[in-house]
Amino acid sequence: MSDRIYVDNAATTKVSESALKAMIPCFTENFGNPSAIYSYGQEAKKVLEDSRVAVASSIGARSTEIYFTSGGTESVNWAIHSACQQTSSKGKHIISTEIEHNAVLKTLEKLQALGYEITLLKPDMHGQIAPQQLDSAIRSDTVLVSIMMANNVIGSVLKIKELCDIARKRRVLFHTDAVQAVGHIPVNVRELGVDMLSLSAHKFHGPKGVGALFSRIPRIPAPYITGGGQERGVRSGTENIPGIAGMTAALRENVSGLQESMVYITRLRDRLIEHTLEIPGASLTGDPQHRLPGHASFVFEGIGHSVYLINMLSDAGICASSGSACSASSKESPHVLKAVGLDDDTAVSSLRITLSAYNTEKEIDIISAKLPECIRALRHSSPSPMAGFF
Repeated sequence: MSDRIYVDNAATTKVSESALKAMIPCFTENFGNPSAIYSYGQEAKKVLEDSRVAVASSIGARSTEIYFTSGGTESVNWAIHSACQQTSSKGKHIISTEIEHNAVLKTLEKLQALGYEITLLKPDMHGQIAPQQLDSAIRSDTVLVSIMMANNVIGSVLKIKELCDIARKRRVLFHTDAVQAVGHIPVNVRELGVDMLSLSAHKFHGPKGVGALFSRIPRIPAPYITGGGQERGVRSGTENIPGIAGMTAALRENVSGLQESMVYITRLRDRLIEHTLEIPGASLTGDPQHRLPGHASFVFEGIGHSVYLINMLSDAGICASSGSACSASSKESPHVLKAVGLDDDTAVSSLRITLSAYNTEKEIDIISAKLPECIRALRHSSPSPMAGFF
């Protein structure tokens, strides 16, 4: 269907032409194993190391601080487990937040079962964590703070530099899940001061199945996957050269045109938010000011579970979601929305529309026309306090 409108870019993105172009030679020409010493291997090795330099440059890091992974989830898991392994003599207390992605929360649950004590900071109604909250939560046995840079459900961009400053003053390692941020807003690890940062290619028009972990020198991550000793001995497994090449091309393209794309996508987002908030009973979730350029998220009174709204939009050719794609089939209330103070009935009515540079004003106008129709139909199909507004 060529007339479909894709607005679930926080879940995954279309692979860019530049990324695809960079990948093809790695399947047909530079296909060697980068660990091999003959010419095919060394050609692949050059792609690998050139990519490492480019990815590092894109986030203000050194090439020796970049480790390639299978994606954001592995990068997050590796960062957290590595920090715990390297600080085991200090203690077993970790600080995070109630609005983290499950890649963080499920990892912390696993560590809790192994004897770690976990403190989850509660955000305000906009999804923000105050520096004072973090300062008060840090203890002498705190070994790690892991706080996301931008939230995948409500789009809030957190004040990572301020939070990291607190952790550094208290001599505690700081990791940020920047999967939703890198390629969408400026990210410079030196300016932020973070010790570790996780990113994933398919969130910024690169391929799926590849990502990276930044780990600040001299904080070399502890080995997480053992085997042949690739990635300087700390992440075994033959490197995904086509994926790495595609990720690098996509990231380089996004970063080079970042300011221009941020202006364009923000304009589309604000147009969508303005029209959507004209619907009676519609509310914006997340921080109204400090939010991702392409992220618009709402809840609606009187529509029941948003799965019905998403299905109706899908029937109309509009591909949106209710929040995290990783748990899209769940009918439980999104934990992020409950954390920012919404009750169960409101939380399950969430709609997330996330845009990219591939979207157009015409598409925004189509969504803005169709969305009220769908909500009207849902409210009329089941009597609710909002039914009389249409």
